[in-house]
Amino acid sequence: MRKLRLALAQINSTVGDIEGNTEKIIKCIKKARQHDVDIIAFPELAVTGYPPEDLLLKPSFINKNIRYLEKIAQESRNIISIVGFVDKVEDIYNASAVLLNGDVVAKYHKNFLPNYGVFDEVRYFQKGNEITILNIQGYKIGMSICEDIWYPENPINIQAIEGAELVININASPYYAGKVKVREDMLRVRARDNLISIAYVNLVGGQDELVFDGNSLVVGPDGDIIAKGKAFEEDLLICDIDLDAIFRKQLKDNRLRNLRASYKREERVVEVFLNYKIKDKVDIIPQRVELDLKETEEIYKALVLGLKDYIHKNNFEKVVIGLSGGIDSSLTATIAVDALGAENVKGVLMPSQYTSKESIEDAKQLAENLGIEIFVLPITDIFNSYLNELKPVFEGFEPDVTEENLQARIRGNLLMALSNKFGWIVLATGNKSEMSVGYATLYGDMVGGFAVLKDVYKTKVYELAQYRNSISQVIPERVLHKPPSAELKPDQKDEDELLPYVILDEIIYMYVEEDISAEDIAKKGFDRESVERVIKMIDRNEYKRRQAPVGIRITPRGFGKDRRMPITNKYREI
Repeated sequence: MRKLRLALAQINSTVGDIEGNTEKIIKCIKKARQHDVDIIAFPELAVTGYPPEDLLLKPSFINKNIRYLEKIAQESRNIISIVGFVDKVEDIYNASAVLLNGDVVAKYHKNFLPNYGVFDEVRYFQKGNEITILNIQGYKIGMSICEDIWYPENPINIQAIEGAELVININASPYYAGKVKVREDMLRVRARDNLISIAYVNLVGGQDELVFDGNSLVVGPDGDIIAKGKAFEEDLLICDIDLDAIFRKQLKDNRLRNLRASYKREERVVEVFLNYKIKDKVDIIPQRVELDLKETEEIYKALVLGLKDYIHKNNFEKVVIGLSGGIDSSLTATIAVDALGAENVKGVLMPSQYTSKESIEDAKQLAENLGIEIFVLPITDIFNSYLNELKPVFEGFEPDVTEENLQARIRGNLLMALSNKFGWIVLATGNKSEMSVGYATLYGDMVGGFAVLKDVYKTKVYELAQYRNSISQVIPERVLHKPPSAELKPDQKDEDELLPYVILDEIIYMYVEEDISAEDIAKKGFDRESVERVIKMIDRNEYKRRQAPVGIRITPRGFGKDRRMPITNKYREI
């Protein structure tokens, strides 16, 4: 029995850092060689980082990635390396290269280009057409890239009919809550239907609003997971695969035999014979299957990684957060400490005459629990100064939301002053519920360089806070239970001005993520007048969302790359 030893290099690439990404790739190749690995596979566009977006319109960028691929090839001695890169053959392709003993011995161009949600690949790449199969000592191994495997009719079908025992699929599959299970279920079906083993290597790390979760895995021909890597961490997953056992299983099942009987080899199939001898193994690699995370823990880890990588990859060190004593700023500060360390997080309490004693106490207690420095900058005098200056102009007008927004904008000014003076990036603390209906002040509490909770519903904010407190009690208990309030006027409560968040979030979800009409939402048991009011708020606040800071995507349809609505828009459902 001869086993192929495979390594899945789940690395955290940085877009544009071709030198740094190359160093990571070479380091993994050297480590894999020490473990007698036969094939090591890296994620999609591992050389350039994903997604490179309009960097792909720069010829110098494309040429540099090819030069560095050649450097990686020089390090691929006595080991087969499969590396994602941008290939240039008249046009450009999302490609994988097979490297061996200093040479690029084969290439594969992605056949299916995603162009939905956060994906824009048709904008940049030409579609590949060939189907590549590697032949190593008579064993056949298929290659594919990410989207290729999601279609029932895909290159894997042909590779299996052509005799492949294993297909290696390289990926940059971004995270959203529930995606890991959807992905694994799909891979199980593909493996069972084609009687093959599938090795799926995924990118890990944060890139602007996207987070890649890793969770690389190997699925056997029965659909069972035989190896699985870590979530939200770099990992080198090594697994031994018995290709003879897979072939024996194929011999006992008539499905592939029947397909082969009527199959005529397509011209686009390219079989590459590699001059490589599978290594004899003296050690045994234990099959490692990391445990699945529960959804709330999964989301929390995604937020921590997304923030950490955004700050570090953009060469920042410290962040500053306006602490109100409320749930959103408390959770944001906690995530920031977990991502960056307490020494790199600064809190600012900016009380007004409307700020309750409890909120001041809770903000200070949070800072003490987290071990972060807190500054107290009262805004009452500044606010009164504004009112005095505006008094002649506002004469005869009753106070309204204008005066409320003034307070938020004063706080935004103070936060940005600290940011300018000390180089701290401001973290906005708004959540998806607020951003959906515009319950936020432009140039006020919306200021910031990054919005950690931008795609997190208010109800989920509470779940995440409770999850984090189950690890260690850092968020004051009172924060979890008191009614949320902007505290911009006496006795103000969010839910008095909106709806109870448990209802509001459901309406937002159905309208924003499912595109369900007001009429159909109301038929599900919601008050029609309330539904219409929420939808009107969502529709008329697109201009605000377009000016909000970038934030971490954790739902299938976040604002920005996923949901793209025109600001100037006369169409209304109601």
